[in-house]
Amino acid sequence: MGLKIELKPHERFILGGAVVRNGSSRAELIIENNVPLLRGKNILSVEEADTPCKRIFFSVQLMYVGGGDMKSYHRTYWELVNEVVKAAPSTVGLIDTISEHILGGQYYQALKAARELIEYEERLVNHVRESS
Repeated sequence: MGLKIELKPHERFILGGAVVRNGSSRAELIIENNVPLLRGKNILSVEEADTPCKRIFFSVQLMYVGGGDMKSYHRTYWELVNEVVKAAPSTVGLIDTISEHILGGQYYQALKAARELIEYEERLVNHVRESS
């Protein structure tokens, strides 16, 4: 049994390493094999990766969709997480979860955990703003 996805007009998604955009009407696709798939709302562009935790998400996203230099993606990821942990030690638990998924080759799960890291970063930044 495949994965059925329904696409909104002009919705963008990544299938494998390809960025695909739907046409002007709704569409339904059935993916018959196991391939990395990210829908538009879960895709982060390089321009949108404007905070340390978003850059971590982006590096995991590159690992998930594949098609590139995995060694480089992993090196970038570890550099970024070291910087974030030094700046905000309270992120260790979330980063440990992401790292465990990465080391297990579970990149989609790592992405979900990275999304939680972004939400945590936003709460931290808001807290600092409110405190000053």
